[in-house]
Amino acid sequence: MVFVLGSATSCKSQLEDKYLDPEQTATPNIRAFLSQMLTNSRFRSEYWHYRTFILQHQARYTQTTFFTNANGMYQQNDSYINGYWNDFYGPGLLGVYRAMERAYADLSDTEKADLDPFMYAARVVLYDQASKLVDNFGDIPFSEAGSLPMTDQISLAKFDSQTELYAVFIEGLENASTFFKGYSPTSDFTRADILNGGVALKWQKYANSLRLRLLMRTSNVNESTARTEIMEMLNNPADYPLIDGDNLGNYTPSSDVLLAPLSTYTSSLLDALRELPSHYAPDYMLNTVLNTSNDPRIPVLFDKFGKTVNNAFVQNPTYRAMPITFTQVESEQQFQDYAVVDSATAWINNKLPGVLMTASEVNFIKAEAQERWGSTADAKVAYETAVRQSISFHYYLNTTSTHATKVSTPVDSVITAFVTNSNIAYTGTPANKLQLIGTQKWLHFGWLQGEQAWSEYRRTKYPVLPAFPVDDLNGFERPPVRLLYPSSEVTNNSDNYSAVQAKDTRDTKIFWDVK
Repeated sequence: MVFVLGSATSCKSQLEDKYLDPEQTATPNIRAFLSQMLTNSRFRSEYWHYRTFILQHQARYTQTTFFTNANGMYQQNDSYINGYWNDFYGPGLLGVYRAMERAYADLSDTEKADLDPFMYAARVVLYDQASKLVDNFGDIPFSEAGSLPMTDQISLAKFDSQTELYAVFIEGLENASTFFKGYSPTSDFTRADILNGGVALKWQKYANSLRLRLLMRTSNVNESTARTEIMEMLNNPADYPLIDGDNLGNYTPSSDVLLAPLSTYTSSLLDALRELPSHYAPDYMLNTVLNTSNDPRIPVLFDKFGKTVNNAFVQNPTYRAMPITFTQVESEQQFQDYAVVDSATAWINNKLPGVLMTASEVNFIKAEAQERWGSTADAKVAYETAVRQSISFHYYLNTTSTHATKVSTPVDSVITAFVTNSNIAYTGTPANKLQLIGTQKWLHFGWLQGEQAWSEYRRTKYPVLPAFPVDDLNGFERPPVRLLYPSSEVTNNSDNYSAVQAKDTRDTKIFWDVK
């Protein structure tokens, strides 16, 4: 289904009202369409996306957030899943892109050349989000989806093969990289590009880094192709520049692909975390991964919390998280004795950017590639760089906040000792090293990049998490390995849904999940 049937007319009207070029009243403004794609709330660190989607689903399924041990804790919320689905299809990201395609098709060759950068940038963003839908659901409507803004007619779209879609995305990202390599931005493109500021090199790096991510995700099911293409990229950095912070541990995180909050945005993730509740520290992450290595990220990821005694707040002496085995009653009675998510960095930070791609993720991918197919010495360098960059990144997020006192960045000697001498040091067998990479990558993603954390956890099976509490709700005893399609799609696109109905179960793995 492309658009919810009941809202098709209003969707068409919204597109026409917002994006007709004021100087050419019959021509949609492709420049404005790109800006609209980039303002999609699913790219931003805003309440609705985290409260209804990430924290209730992917973050729970990866233990990157605290969740109450209660009946139905692993059951997906169909209404919220439907909201996520519609924010992609209509009137969402894909709907806007189809309107761009329609407007572009009617232009002369000269006009098309002027607008090519807008179309390529739109495809990069589209493939980024579409790949997340594949990672969440598997097969999705894509090639035939978005008929209303394209043709003024509603048609029901087939579900495309997830494997084939990944191939389309990977090829399209390579084409976008090639285009931006030779592009000199105009003032029009710079004004419309609220993500990368009109910097062609950054779009090239973004496209390459997304391609690297998707290739690595397929590497357990199509290793030969993934290995060849990934190693070609890593061995030719001049041709394939990446969002890698120039391979510096103490890099500038603003060079990552981050979507700044709108200037009018004054809210935060306070209620998103507190309402579930998800603002308490997760057990394995804090107690096992961070505390045992004396990780310098602890003060910017968590607050010790505490309780009021004789009208005075008494902070807890140490950082510790509630055990995942706590019952709902135990967590409600004892929560004050345990740590919470740091308020300045993420919880009450109205300057928190949307995170699309970071240097740390890219260097963790490099480390895995080198460990599997190249040099373990090069893998060690990439791994240590990625960990250092993760530290820089989270301290950077802390500095963006206006909520509370900032935490001083640790001196380099402290970071070096942590990276080389703690239990995260890059030593052991190849399998041990891959586990280190997977665990640190999961930690870096956390709940803030919950979709990526869940995808990588399913692909690599790292970290080795403690047993999930068993839900008493029949059929939902454990977390799923994919999300079910929303009921609106099942109902409104029933003929096409029948082709994928047998795969629409909580236990059907995404094609790259083969370990």
